[in-house]
Amino acid sequence: MSDKKISNKTEMANSVIHNHMIWSMGAGFIPVPIADLFAVAAIQLDMIRQMCKIYDIDFKETEGKAVITALTGSGFARLGARAIKFIPGVGSILGGVTMAILSGGSTYALGEVFKKHFDTGGTFLDFDPSRLKKYYNEKFEKGKEMASSIQKDKKQQDEAVKVNDSFTQIQNIVKMKEDGLLTDEEFSALKRKIIGMDAPEEE
Repeated sequence: MSDKKISNKTEMANSVIHNHMIWSMGAGFIPVPIADLFAVAAIQLDMIRQMCKIYDIDFKETEGKAVITALTGSGFARLGARAIKFIPGVGSILGGVTMAILSGGSTYALGEVFKKHFDTGGTFLDFDPSRLKKYYNEKFEKGKEMASSIQKDKKQQDEAVKVNDSFTQIQNIVKMKEDGLLTDEEFSALKRKIIGMDAPEEE
């Protein structure tokens, strides 16, 4: 296989890994503890299926599930994340954040393992989880860092959208006031509602 062809397959595999990593993080926010585990496992299995297509490898679902179980071990500390979800008030939020990072990190690591194995000509028949476990663990740590960064970026983007939305709403009510559609009192009330109840009332 030519270097260019290998490079193309690697790029396609990277795209599949990235997409499934994002989807796994989304599944990690599912508020039902058992549901998120099944969702992540299904996403990871689909990732392996798509990577098999890229590398022209016969996909074997049973073997795929076995490899996922062997590499992720006890579920990459899922029990700890699941337990956090049951804490009243903060459980579902804090647990979801933790699970999202763990899910994304695990999916990334799993994808990297299969990419490495397939890039070197491997198939399901010669896949040795014990030999690749160390590589998985290394990529899992990197994956968690990447997932955490993605999550942080998303939060910043959401905040930016929120600020921009508030600015747009204020522009709209300013125009409504100028057009005589709002009284000063109505304008002030709407403005406080948009930017926060602690905002001082306009003179």
